[in-house]
Amino acid sequence: MSVLLCAPAKAEEVSFSTGPATTINEGLIDCGWRSRPSAVGEIMSDDGRMRTVPAATQFHSGPHAPNLYNACADVEPGSLSDVDISAINVVDAGGSEEFVAYVFADNYFELYVNGVLIAVDPVPFTPFNSSVVKFTANRPISLAVMGVDWEENLGLGSEAGRGSPYHPGDAGFVMQIQDTSGRIVAITDTNWRAQTFYTSPLHDRNCLVAHGHKRDSSACSTDATSDGSGFSAAFWDIPADWMEPDFDDSDWPLAVAYSNDTVGVDNKPGYTNFIELFDAPDADATFIWSSNLVLDNLVLMRTSID
Repeated sequence: MSVLLCAPAKAEEVSFSTGPATTINEGLIDCGWRSRPSAVGEIMSDDGRMRTVPAATQFHSGPHAPNLYNACADVEPGSLSDVDISAINVVDAGGSEEFVAYVFADNYFELYVNGVLIAVDPVPFTPFNSSVVKFTANRPISLAVMGVDWEENLGLGSEAGRGSPYHPGDAGFVMQIQDTSGRIVAITDTNWRAQTFYTSPLHDRNCLVAHGHKRDSSACSTDATSDGSGFSAAFWDIPADWMEPDFDDSDWPLAVAYSNDTVGVDNKPGYTNFIELFDAPDADATFIWSSNLVLDNLVLMRTSID
């Protein structure tokens, strides 16, 4: 089977790289023995483009999200009642109505409201943290999220784990947003759109089906291996205006929902200490991602609040 390419616009074409990337940053943060290094790399894809892996982020230039739970910063509340939400600064996203967002990402997120970058994840990789973000905006509100599954083997979408030096990790993003009355106005669910822009590792490029907006890696192996240094990665160009309210995401696939067990959060206090938020009985936010939770490492997600 060959990769399917049906003459889409250039930005929709897939490009591949093979082998490991070159490290350009040994780690965005240093959390000591508790964390994996959040390194960044570069690799040339077949179309002559230099690609940043796992993603080109605004970690150093963007506003870091306030901590809900962050072991790297010694912020480890046992429950929401231990958090002073009133002390969180409010970010102006161009409006007057106030909202609060609670976020847990595996591993990293950047959150835009009405095209304004209001928060980046303060912990790119591990230990797993959660964030609380307050902002003002006018409805309708456009929400846009960059989600990144970090990697140790740069360009190869994998990390040491479960007895293998090349184990593909999984991902996931969950968020709940409330207004000032405490009413839940938005959650992550399958009404969101989610599109893939970096997939790795690919044991065999031919497993990938890619034409236009379709980016399907479901036939690709997710097996760990002792040597993945020769595997490939797939890239798509990110539209410059993907976060803007008027960006047309109607051709993007709907997000796929994943259970807590699938994502594996039962031992992560950044999530479990706030079950009443993320698993609210009247509006249970679900983990969302693209159709491949393991291989799709850079996913853009969008929705709106009317």
